[in-house]
Amino acid sequence: MDAVREKTEGTAGGFQCVRCGNCCKWPGYVRIGIEETAQIAAVLGMAVQSFTDEYTMLTSDRRGLSLKENDNGQCIFYEEPPGCRIEPVKPLQCRNFPVKWNFAGWEKECGGSGTGQIK
Repeated sequence: MDAVREKTEGTAGGFQCVRCGNCCKWPGYVRIGIEETAQIAAVLGMAVQSFTDEYTMLTSDRRGLSLKENDNGQCIFYEEPPGCRIEPVKPLQCRNFPVKWNFAGWEKECGGSGTGQIK
């Protein structure tokens, strides 16, 4: 994925999440690990296998699972308002954005960047 890059020095300086949800609306994989699968399933009151069948898909490289997306590309667990339905156990990938990873142009989309839009 050329559009996704690891954080480089100076990126995300001054970032403060304002819970605008714009990052949740960006299409692409939200990879989840085994422990995250169990944690999310527990919060939803589901068996791990049921959660996996209903809310995840195998990534194209067949190396892991990703949360499914809605037809519009946003995360299946994002609702307007209140936001993330699984906030207490949201995946590490979500928690790490944009400090440990981001995509080209994220600053224009992210309300917490100081230059982005709150939609």
